Amino acid sequence: MRFAAILLALLLAGCAQPPTGGGGIVSTNPCVDSVLIRILPPARIAAISHYSQEATATSIPLDVARRFHATAGTAEEVIALHPDLVIASTYTPPATQAAYARAGLKTLLLGIPDSIAESQAQVTQIADAVGAPAGGARINAEIDRAVVRWSRKDGPAPAALLYISGDLATGGSTLLNEMMTRVGFRNAAATYGLTHTGTLSAETIVTQPPAVVIAPERVSRGTLLRHRLLPTTPQAVFPRVLINCGGPTLPPALERLAAIRASVS
Repeated sequence: MRFAAILLALLLAGCAQPPTGGGGIVSTNPCVDSVLIRILPPARIAAISHYSQEATATSIPLDVARRFHATAGTAEEVIALHPDLVIASTYTPPATQAAYARAGLKTLLLGIPDSIAESQAQVTQIADAVGAPAGGARINAEIDRAVVRWSRKDGPAPAALLYISGDLATGGSTLLNEMMTRVGFRNAAATYGLTHTGTLSAETIVTQPPAVVIAPERVSRGTLLRHRLLPTTPQAVFPRVLINCGGPTLPPALERLAAIRASVS
C-alpha cells in the first residue's frame, strides 16, 4: 500500500533534528505536520507540533512523529529556531502572531477545511509554500482516487451518527460529514436537532437510534453507555487518528467509513 510505503521511507530516513544554524520549516499545526512529513526530506522540517506526538491529537503514527523535534507552539520556542517559514493555525493567539512578525518570521496561517475540495486546496497551499508542489499534487491525486473508489450512490442511505470524542458528534457542513455522505451514509445529527458539531448524549438518541453509531473509542464512558442504552444498534470504531485532519488522512478515512457502510444492511 502506497501510504504504508511512504511512512516506511520516513522511518528509514532516521531522526530529524532541528538545524543548528536555523532555517527549515516549523509547523505548530498537527494537520500541517501530516502533509510535511510526506512531501519534505526530514532535514527540512525544523519542528512539528507537540500535538502530533500525542495519541489523541496526531494524524501520523507516533513512532514517526517522535523522530522529529517538537515545540509547544510558544513564540519563544519557534523564534529560537530561526525558521525560514512558520506554518500555524488561524487560531494562533494574536500575541504569538505579533511576536512572529516582530522577529521577522515568514508565516502561513491555515484554517480548518470544511470539505474535501477545501482540504485539497490547503494541501496545495502548503506544498507550494515549502517548494514541493509535486508532493502536494501526489497527495491530492491519491485523495481523488480514494473519492472515486469509495463513493457510493446506489440504494438508500442509512442514518449514521459519528462521535468525535465522548458525546461530541459531528454535524453538517464539515469534512467528516462530506466523507460520510460520499460513502453512502446520511448524517443523523440533524434528526436530533444538531446542525453543527456539538454534544449529543446517548439518552437523546435512544428513542430514535440511527442505523449505526461510529466512534473513535472502543471503551469509554460514552461508548459503554451507548452500548447499554442501544443494545441492538451496531457500534463501529473509526480510529481517532482518522478524525483529526484531512489531507493525506482522507484516503484511509474514506476506506474505513466505506467498510463500515458495507457492514450496515
